[in-house]
Amino acid sequence: MTRLSVNLNKIALLRNSRGSNYPDLIQVAKDCERFGAQGITVHPRQDERHCKFADLPLLKEACTTEFNIEGFPDRHFLDAVIKVKPHQCTLVPDDPNQLTSDHGWDTIAKKEFLTEIISELKKNGIRVSLFIDADTKLIEGAAKVGADRIEYYTGPYAKNFPANPEAAVKEIKESCAVAVQAGLGINAGHDLNLENLKYLKDNLAQLDEVSIGHALICDAVYLGLENTIRLYLNKLV
Repeated sequence: MTRLSVNLNKIALLRNSRGSNYPDLIQVAKDCERFGAQGITVHPRQDERHCKFADLPLLKEACTTEFNIEGFPDRHFLDAVIKVKPHQCTLVPDDPNQLTSDHGWDTIAKKEFLTEIISELKKNGIRVSLFIDADTKLIEGAAKVGADRIEYYTGPYAKNFPANPEAAVKEIKESCAVAVQAGLGINAGHDLNLENLKYLKDNLAQLDEVSIGHALICDAVYLGLENTIRLYLNKLV
């Protein structure tokens, strides 16, 4: 089964734009789960432009499925994650000023850095996933530094999908076999939507979880949140 984790950063961004608690991020998380989502994801950045670090313990308390926190592992982020103890922490190599995540880890160049951080998180009972590109050497590196899972950066797949779905999925499909053989769980996220999600799911030997936020929330503006979540879940059957 592939789990759908709804990324709520866009809801938090909307809330923050008016300096109030509307929409209520915690209530939206509860509603997403009530509508069928099997996980909640947030990505608190250093500038707190969407999810705030103060949201994390409230979300952990509210979530009845799986709670996933994404982010760059500076000391402030790690301390917050260890205090909250989500089910999963997805490490991303973002620069503090980046608009959005647009590349995965170099698990070879950052081997010592990642090994130390992953060990600390796992000692605290937190499953660790690494945001990564579809490169077999980097995926093998993810296993060597102790990651439990990888999360494919699917931006290139989504960009190339309209013109040639088969070519778009080729690198992910081939490297996925390497990841499975290495004992890694498989997650995916970034620019996945109702048009390209099912094809990705059908072409991978294993897909444990997808984390989707931007497209899902955009679709919900027109289709409603409950209906949208059900449509995404149907693509993962």
